[in-house]
Amino acid sequence: MYIGIPKEIKNNEFRVGLTPSSVAELISHGHHVYVQKDAGMGIGFSDSDYTNIGAEILDNAPDIFAKSEMIVKVKEPQANECAMLRPGQILFTYLHLAPDLKQTKALIKSGAICIAYETVSDDAGQLPLLVPMSEVAGRMSIQAGAFALQKSNGGSGLLLGGVAGVEPAKVVIIGAGIVGQNAAQMAIGLGADVVILDKKIATLRHIDELFHGRIRTVYSTKEALKNHLIDADLVIGAVLVPGAAAPKLVSKEMIKDMKKGSAIVDVAIDQGGCFATSHATTHEDPIYIVDDVVHYCVANMPGAVARTATQALNNVTLPYVLKLANLGYKEAFKQDKHLLNGLNVYQGKITLLEVAEAHDLEYQAPASML
Repeated sequence: MYIGIPKEIKNNEFRVGLTPSSVAELISHGHHVYVQKDAGMGIGFSDSDYTNIGAEILDNAPDIFAKSEMIVKVKEPQANECAMLRPGQILFTYLHLAPDLKQTKALIKSGAICIAYETVSDDAGQLPLLVPMSEVAGRMSIQAGAFALQKSNGGSGLLLGGVAGVEPAKVVIIGAGIVGQNAAQMAIGLGADVVILDKKIATLRHIDELFHGRIRTVYSTKEALKNHLIDADLVIGAVLVPGAAAPKLVSKEMIKDMKKGSAIVDVAIDQGGCFATSHATTHEDPIYIVDDVVHYCVANMPGAVARTATQALNNVTLPYVLKLANLGYKEAFKQDKHLLNGLNVYQGKITLLEVAEAHDLEYQAPASML
């Protein structure tokens, strides 16, 4: 199969779809890989790193899209990239379609086979291609929150862990999944006072055991959330509904009731965000202030640690890329129901129910497409 790796073009996005070692693995299976010039340069993967193991470097994205049967990316395709897709071409990347009608329509129009990393499942009911980026984003959220709390950024000027004789900051984490657990690990490591809310008692028990009671676990209700937000210094939005838009758990009124100079980090912003006042920002201009609360809502947080994130992502995506390349998408889908769950758009049809419901579009069961 002819596989294309375009250079990511989203603001301050330096990750790359396939590392040289992943490309070498594909080439060893008889596939041909095109890599756009300088696609990995931002994280230390030179063009010669790719050509030395047999990849072919192409100067521009239109050539990559034109010559490739499958496009492997990291972030969702931008408008000009959607326009370069063609019927029957495979696109394998993060998509996050539920909050993005414009992209959804563009992918429908393209006629491409669009597989989203974030909805591929496994036997344990997890989302294995989302997990590594959730780990990265969860850990980064505390770094970002500490940055937002600095006085120069509009924050209250608190140090998360305090110092001897000074109380630590209170960190409230909404959601105890992969993001929430990793955020909690970092916050506890810095010495913060941590509260985590979730509706799954089994998950809260796990958190309690994992951190030996050092984190306060709270069953999440509107009243409990409201009460903990009032005196929070930093709030992490770590909510995920697979494939669907994130629920707006924190209202504008709740934001108004928060302390002046407190901060929020909305890790769910890729799926629309879980704070009513959230809108996507970039690494170039990451924060804004609403009602004296500092908002950090960068839509590609792991892009800030692009080399680590790329390697972590490739560890889990490469087996699926190989399966699609070795078998072709139809046979790969037939053999792997979890990969089929990643199919969001198939030749002009929406094949993920959550996306169809979010945009009031017609849904076709993915199995029926085969």
